Amino acid sequence: MAKTIIVSNRLPVRVEGNAQDGLKFVPSEGGLATGLGSVYQEGENIWIGWTGYHPKSIQEEYEILDYLKKENMRPVSLTSEDVKLYYEGFSNTILWPNFHYFPQYIEYKDEYWESYQEVNKKFCSELLKYISEEDTIWVHDYQLLLLPQMIRDIFPKISIGFFNHIPFPSYEMFRLLPWRKQLLNGLLGADLIGFHTYDDMRHFLSSVSRLAARSVKEQHVQNGERIVLVDSFPMGIDYQKYATSAASPDTIAQEVLFRTSLQGKRVILSIDRLDYSKGIPQRLKAFELFLEKYPEYLNIISLVLLVVPSRGNVEKYQELKQEIDLLVGRINGRYAMMDWTPIHYFYRSLPLTKLSALYRIAEVGLVTPMRDGMNLVCKEFIASKLDKSGVLILSEMAGSAKELSDAILINPNDVNQIIEAIHQALTMPREEQIQRNEIMQKSLQRYNVHHWVKVFMNNLKKIKKEQKALEIRQLDESGVQLLLDDYEASQQRLIFLDYDGTLKTFYKEPNDAFPDEELLVMLEKLASDSRNHVVIISGRGRDPLEEWLGHLAISMICEHGVWLRAKGKDWKKLRDVDDHWKKEIYPVLDSYVSRTPGSFIETKDYSLVWHFRRVELGLGELRSRELTSHLKYMARDRHLQVLEGDMVVEIKNFEVNKGVAARKWIKKYPADFHLAIGDDWTDEDTFGAMPPDSFTIKVGVQNSRARFNVDSVDDVRALLEKIVK
Repeated sequence: MAKTIIVSNRLPVRVEGNAQDGLKFVPSEGGLATGLGSVYQEGENIWIGWTGYHPKSIQEEYEILDYLKKENMRPVSLTSEDVKLYYEGFSNTILWPNFHYFPQYIEYKDEYWESYQEVNKKFCSELLKYISEEDTIWVHDYQLLLLPQMIRDIFPKISIGFFNHIPFPSYEMFRLLPWRKQLLNGLLGADLIGFHTYDDMRHFLSSVSRLAARSVKEQHVQNGERIVLVDSFPMGIDYQKYATSAASPDTIAQEVLFRTSLQGKRVILSIDRLDYSKGIPQRLKAFELFLEKYPEYLNIISLVLLVVPSRGNVEKYQELKQEIDLLVGRINGRYAMMDWTPIHYFYRSLPLTKLSALYRIAEVGLVTPMRDGMNLVCKEFIASKLDKSGVLILSEMAGSAKELSDAILINPNDVNQIIEAIHQALTMPREEQIQRNEIMQKSLQRYNVHHWVKVFMNNLKKIKKEQKALEIRQLDESGVQLLLDDYEASQQRLIFLDYDGTLKTFYKEPNDAFPDEELLVMLEKLASDSRNHVVIISGRGRDPLEEWLGHLAISMICEHGVWLRAKGKDWKKLRDVDDHWKKEIYPVLDSYVSRTPGSFIETKDYSLVWHFRRVELGLGELRSRELTSHLKYMARDRHLQVLEGDMVVEIKNFEVNKGVAARKWIKKYPADFHLAIGDDWTDEDTFGAMPPDSFTIKVGVQNSRARFNVDSVDDVRALLEKIVK
């Protein structure tokens, strides 16, 4: 029976133990554990990960295993050396600072990389004990970037999802990593790769295109014969859990105790795990300057600073802890009074009841990370505001800022902006607070963590269906035989063949486009059969086609159907087409040639083409996206169409397409066998024009109207070779 297996560095339970009390199992309160609870606790589903504990005896090991089995979990055994090198080393001393834009904290060590590979293999080995081909695997986070491809190597057809819970850096940052290609290739073993935000998704696709040399079209990556879908899925919280907790009697009782201790002071709340990406020192300095600029809030407002311990063995985190301690001490020493403490500082984690009480009493939630994949604290703060009062100040560098746009958004590097945001929050009318929070609460209720799980899993099923459809359409031996049988039985045949990318591999230099001897001989054999009417249907201009193929007994359609030439006759224009727009568009293309070395313009009678085959990998992709956006804006009121091909951007008249020309040929030359082969989306018009029983073939594994797919130009030539024998 098919099952779902979740894999993450840590299990949703923490194991603690000592000689006196024995083992203790503490369930995680995290949003991920909550959201995935409905998945791993069902049926035969399981969650695989590390417990965070090193068993001290065989007896403890068995006790842990027995408990985890009952809870649908399976442990991965990590040694102290693994934790030091793989987790504290590669994951948190290389990947974490790189992904959060702190390259100055990276320590490049080969031993870290070697351990990272070995531990990913450990996870894979544990997974193999329970896996089957029909299962669904959902891998989580940056500690396991290599795992998807390791699984794929053993189970080529299995369904694999991956979600990255931290930011994905820009190409310029990610390229700093010596192991960048291996990491990308590991990730591309997944079928669906998810990020919190569109920006993270865009950064990843840019790195895939420029570093892994994969074809990227919109949100799809062509990874060999597989299509990988990349998308953004903002993670929510269990809204009802926090709303219910905020209303519980225990929380209200705790709130009374807190308010009594604070002696009625107004509260700004800051909750973070200890990490340099959270911007805690910057936040403290901003609070100090706020008190300096607005002294009227002395003895009125207090900052409750809760810092949750994290990675205490890592030197950078020890230094950060010392810095925070010193800042808190300095600010309190400077401003404290007998009856007032400016900062109430707690270095610990708190249970949900106390957290909810803090959320309730806080007038301002101050969440100002320098970088954050999502940040759920700000969402918990809003969900806990049952009376809809309170103001959220949120860093625009947090992924959640994309959803919570009704918060006061700030740049965490702008201290003055933080100061003024605190003042704005403390003086904001209650009506405005309610209005902002109502909007955010509705969004959080709808896009909760359960919605996140559902949408991700649905998209994983969707991409697997797309992959399956492509497999079904693949022109295998039986399909080839069916085509050959119909071909032999037919009396009149109409054969449409695209040129670039179909009969001839895409070129980098213009001379590479010339037809080779093998191709010319094959076309000559195909055209020599009196029952065959061969039509080259191309986006190319008529001059090169005439020069290369004009001596053959074939027909030609060029410029996507503007010019037609029946075999043995002169060129004719399909329809009158206006070309005055070229004078206005050409300078735009020329400006991109000027700043993109290696690019050039091809001028056709009724279209213009910007080529970037010879441009540096990555730069051409970037410029083509800019140019496409520019041209589409210009084309809106001019009845022009912008086409994105393989290493080209073309602009032409909207009413011209290959399908119109193909229909004219089909009507003029009746046939009982139709074959059309093409490679890009301009050929989709040709496929759409074919009769229902035609053999239409797409070169490549993209979705298509075509009846069949083949992988490459070599497959097309092999098929034609069988036809002409």
